[in-house]
Amino acid sequence: QMHVVESGGGLVQAGGSLRLSCAASGSFFSPYTMGWYRQAPGKQRELVAGMNGGGRGNYADSVKGRFTISRDNAKNTGYLQMNNLKPEDTALYYCNTYPNPTTYWGQGTQVTVSS
Repeated sequence: QMHVVESGGGLVQAGGSLRLSCAASGSFFSPYTMGWYRQAPGKQRELVAGMNGGGRGNYADSVKGRFTISRDNAKNTGYLQMNNLKPEDTALYYCNTYPNPTTYWGQGTQVTVSS
């Protein structure tokens, strides 16, 4: 059974950094179609960053220049480097396929940014 495990979240002050990891089993991701999503309390889940077939990252306007998506195909693991974090980045972060996420969602990893 395929699944993903997100990790790396935590509590950080504004301006700080975190690196999230997404360990996927099986062939959950094709070589390039990985995305990071987030859901803040009371809000809908939104796309944060996606990696397209060419290996380039596509980013939500709110995180451009601060977040970087990457992956290690040998380890079947994806990453989201988050720099200059802001309180509005506080959310539960998930990885899934991109641009069309599957109906399967992992448990996510909580990111909390204090002001």
